[in-house]
Amino acid sequence: MYKTIVVTDQVETPDLGLTVITFDQYLKDYPKRDEPRTRIINLCDTEYYLSRGYYCSLLAESRQHRVLPSVNTINDLRDQDDSDQHLQPLHPLLPKSVGNLAAPLTLDVFFGWVPQEEWKKTARSFFEHYASPYLQATITRGENGVEIKVERGDISALSAEGRSIFYERLRVFTQQVWRNPSRRQHRWDMAILYNPDEATTPSDTEAIKRFVKAASKVGIGTEVMRADQLKYVSQYDALFIRETTSIDHPTYRWSRKAEKEGLVVIDDATSIMRCCNKIFLHDAFTYNGVSAPGTLVASSSVAKELDRIEAMFNYPVVLKMPESSFSIGVYKAENRVELKEKLELMFNESALALVQEYLYTDFDWRIGVLNGRAIYACKYFMARNHWQIYNHASSRKSAQTGGFETIPTFEAPRAVLDAALKASAIIGNGLYGVDLKQIGHHVYVIEVNDNPSIEHSVEDAYLGDELYMIIMQEFVDRLERRGRNRS
Repeated sequence: MYKTIVVTDQVETPDLGLTVITFDQYLKDYPKRDEPRTRIINLCDTEYYLSRGYYCSLLAESRQHRVLPSVNTINDLRDQDDSDQHLQPLHPLLPKSVGNLAAPLTLDVFFGWVPQEEWKKTARSFFEHYASPYLQATITRGENGVEIKVERGDISALSAEGRSIFYERLRVFTQQVWRNPSRRQHRWDMAILYNPDEATTPSDTEAIKRFVKAASKVGIGTEVMRADQLKYVSQYDALFIRETTSIDHPTYRWSRKAEKEGLVVIDDATSIMRCCNKIFLHDAFTYNGVSAPGTLVASSSVAKELDRIEAMFNYPVVLKMPESSFSIGVYKAENRVELKEKLELMFNESALALVQEYLYTDFDWRIGVLNGRAIYACKYFMARNHWQIYNHASSRKSAQTGGFETIPTFEAPRAVLDAALKASAIIGNGLYGVDLKQIGHHVYVIEVNDNPSIEHSVEDAYLGDELYMIIMQEFVDRLERRGRNRS
């Protein structure tokens, strides 16, 4: 269970039913021997670098205390430029009434709360972006449209009424958000992002249950939630994303946010960025000498570009959107007419498209890799009467995917394993699914997927529950390393 401590530089603080101490007390009297897990709410002034407020959060992180705001948040709030480009994802959350804004509007955001009903959702998003007790958000409407500025708030500058409301919201926050659920007796807390309504979810419900069970066995308490349910990522120690990732998607933003707050994250934001864009993969494979199908990056569908493609490849050719998953956004062109038609369709959404040589095999290899180690090996067979393992055009669910065969990694060809490990090392040290084709003795890496499929009775068919334990133990190892680095 967590103990919550409020560290303040305010002369007078009302009775909050919490432990309230000064910065000097926190500096000299903590950490204590055999203290419980501790959360710090830092109310000291953080305006200046190396101020007491800055050191309060810095010391909290070094002492392995969870702290609000984190040092990263303090720095982010201080280092902003005059533009609001970093806040562009929040613009769609502004209420419709912003269009009628005649004068600048300033909101006092207390732990993600404001009294104005129409601004409550927006205020929560500000807090999710900058997890700090008191934020001042200014919304203006000018010649270039609506602009947002979010700054740290100064508690000492609040009126008596404002301070009273602030401390009430502090009380609500600690009771409702930073609550101490007695049911949890785990060493760490993890949020698992999962959307069971996804058509092609990376894990089925049974696999998620097994992840939760495995996590509990190694000392991690879990909460399974959708991305839109994750309000305060800083209250967790780790984030495990089991929802299909994309750059322009909440999964990427939460991954980036969690990393900045010091959480252990799989998939990390860099892996999402690199794996989600096949242009990056193609360039990285070429530069690092990874064997891959012949690939060309197309930028138009004019005759000259079609000539260039035909000079390099025979038909059929495979066309891929730079960002695609589960075979969505992947096409096969049998002739020039189809090539032009598909390219024009793709250029409606992307400035570039990939054209690859067509390599037919009865199945694709998928090697699961975690931190540079192969943890599972599968053969995914092509869907019936189709050239891919997924046939999204089929009306019959049984014909939408081909069969599979899961084998021990030591039975997979050495050349396949070596190619998978070499390709995944380019991306990072996360959890990946490497797709490969083998023709004779030659192995081709098709792509590296972050957030790979792990479904019950498929990828775990050989290892069973041990597969989930391996992944959760990796979280434990990283959490322990994080703790040692902070101490």
